Amino acid sequence: MSMPAPASDGFVFFGATGDLAYKQVFPALQALTRDGELDMPVVGVARAGWTLERLRERARESIARYGGGVDERAFERLCARLQFVGGDYHDPATYPRLRQALGGARRPLHYLAIPPSLFATVVQGLAAAGCAADARVVVEKPFGRDLASAQALNRTLHEVFPESAVFRIDHYLGKEAVRNLLYFRFANAFPEPLWSREHVAAVQITMAESFGVKGRGAFYEEVGAIRDVVQNHLFQVMALLAMDPPARTDPDAMRAEKLRLFRAVRPLAPAQVVRGQFRGYRDEPGVAPDSRVETFVALRLQIDTWRWAGVPFYIRAGKCLATTATEVRVALRRPPVAVFDDAPAAPANYFRFRLGPEVEIALGTRVKRPGEAMQGEAAELLAHRSLEGGALPYERLLGDALHGDASLFTRDDSVEAAWRVVEPILARDAPPAEYEPGTWGPAAAAAVLAAGERWYDPSPGLAAKGAPA
Repeated sequence: MSMPAPASDGFVFFGATGDLAYKQVFPALQALTRDGELDMPVVGVARAGWTLERLRERARESIARYGGGVDERAFERLCARLQFVGGDYHDPATYPRLRQALGGARRPLHYLAIPPSLFATVVQGLAAAGCAADARVVVEKPFGRDLASAQALNRTLHEVFPESAVFRIDHYLGKEAVRNLLYFRFANAFPEPLWSREHVAAVQITMAESFGVKGRGAFYEEVGAIRDVVQNHLFQVMALLAMDPPARTDPDAMRAEKLRLFRAVRPLAPAQVVRGQFRGYRDEPGVAPDSRVETFVALRLQIDTWRWAGVPFYIRAGKCLATTATEVRVALRRPPVAVFDDAPAAPANYFRFRLGPEVEIALGTRVKRPGEAMQGEAAELLAHRSLEGGALPYERLLGDALHGDASLFTRDDSVEAAWRVVEPILARDAPPAEYEPGTWGPAAAAAVLAAGERWYDPSPGLAAKGAPA
């Protein structure tokens, strides 16, 4: 058995004055400090013009707004460790100043909260200044925008860092509800006999957002729904649902099963995909008046394994839909013989997983109605648990990266395998179907479903009360 890698002894975050650091990183840093996980130099790097005092003020504002409030004791300890290095990323002199700020730290974790176009410049600067040896690097999605750019990005990172030191962060994998999906599958014995083509008729994954692009039209024009949430977030959910049990509990075994699954997914054909665009999207600032970018997509995946051959996996994602919710529905096959008269018209049994602010796991079943007649009604056996007070996704993921635990991070070959699945449908030749805001997308989305099937729309749940999904 291999020995665990030593923990990082320094934390560096590039883009320290940016939006991602403001909304995610500073709250995670306070939480890690409070839990005793960040007893090390913490260095923010950004363009010149800021001071350490101004960065500390921004950290306080960030934590008050996004971190559940300032914990004065933990924040004081964080500020005592926090340093700031200002300079141009293209200026070689920036990196020796970073090396000096790290002091005696020799195994830092570098978090690149910057555009991918700067990755090559930064990693080469780190190497030249002696900041990359025995270090780790965390990079944010998008991991490329197609297969070729993903491969180029991996080559750039591997010029300086071995794959074992690269942590591709997808905050969705740090969400408690998503981790619970993995736990449910492999900590219980009863799902496994049902979890295959013999008993599963179809799987649906829906990620609905009731809001639009929130003023980020220029950004969304570069991505669209497929690149924004399908190729990464929802493919990861699909992998957790469909992968085989790992042979061991170590991160490499888990990621090897995901890779095996992605390589078995058949590349998409245009007939398996429907794109949509909500009415009014083209009026958003930064959006082209003739934009063909999809704000909605529905698709059908086929997985060529003995476990899943012939079982359709449907994915649907969109903005300005009827509610905000993310939900999985695993529909089971009907009983082979209809013993009771009402059975043919009754809905099939199913598993339902709510991946929102609460954990919901439900089994859809039939129960007999009171009375003499042998007639039934639909019922759900529901397990529900609030996630209030749980660890923030970035707290969990950055903490794992500091300890070298790659279980919740994506490997280079899996990223490339996922891009191969969507590569054939990335071109936007045809205009997307228009749909009305507040609906469930264009009616044409039904075209990806097999005969006799329909989309199951998630109920509003807590999202209706304003809780984020």
